[in-house]
Amino acid sequence: DGSLPDTDRSGNPIALSQAADAVISMAPSITQTILDLGMEEKLIAVDDYSAMYFGLEELPTFDMMEPDTEQMAILDADLVFTSGMSASAGADPFQPLRDIGVCVADIPSAENLEAMFEDTRFIAACIGAEELCETLIAQTQAEIDELAAIGGAITEKKRVLVEIASAPDIYTAGDGTFMQEMLTVIGAENIFGDQAGYLSVTEEAAVTLNPDVILTMVDYVDDPAGEILSRAGWENVTAVVNGDVYPVNTNAVSLPNLHVVDGMKQMAKRIYPEAYAGVEDPFAQDSAA
Repeated sequence: DGSLPDTDRSGNPIALSQAADAVISMAPSITQTILDLGMEEKLIAVDDYSAMYFGLEELPTFDMMEPDTEQMAILDADLVFTSGMSASAGADPFQPLRDIGVCVADIPSAENLEAMFEDTRFIAACIGAEELCETLIAQTQAEIDELAAIGGAITEKKRVLVEIASAPDIYTAGDGTFMQEMLTVIGAENIFGDQAGYLSVTEEAAVTLNPDVILTMVDYVDDPAGEILSRAGWENVTAVVNGDVYPVNTNAVSLPNLHVVDGMKQMAKRIYPEAYAGVEDPFAQDSAA
């Protein structure tokens, strides 16, 4: 059926003689996609986060930032998927594997939904799961279209702050990120949408822009919404006054794969509960707990 890719998503040449059967995944977004494609048995090792998030602790695990390539080489993988996260320090930590002929395929973090679909297709082509892949993409596209139809009809757009990291070092997403596209599709306005990429912002800047809704994907604080609601100097921010401060599922809004549609549904229901009343919250059981 599908032909094997000869370049990875960064444009580097790769050589696969057949669909890979022994795969190492070094990013949770990629691991989750492999699981979605029903190919868990092809995984022979994963990064620590993948093991923790998806219950794969029985597999050998590697540090995403400092992978032990000697140990990796022993595993005799057909293919190692990496995400660009590992190369954030500058050097490519997987070069020793490339040097001994292991196929290493890089998938940089997607900037938009279309790139996520292409990443998913690339992974599927490498492991021989094209058919299921197209079914999953069609389902996801249909769900996004449903959200977009509702979002496109919203005339009074709410202005939203998304906190990736909490005060005092607030980190958020601007233009050219998939978070921006997620907000746009559901009919919301990102208060930092005029800035590019991911950025640190001051509390003063956030307060001055006065968001209507604050979404937090912070998962390292016990009660991230409570922390925001009790911040000194934020008392007059519309979102705080109205109590429109909500946690969202961190993985569903941060891992660039098809599950972002679940994050979009949850965000849509938090921002516009009436407009999206007919859409099911994929995390309803979490919040009920």
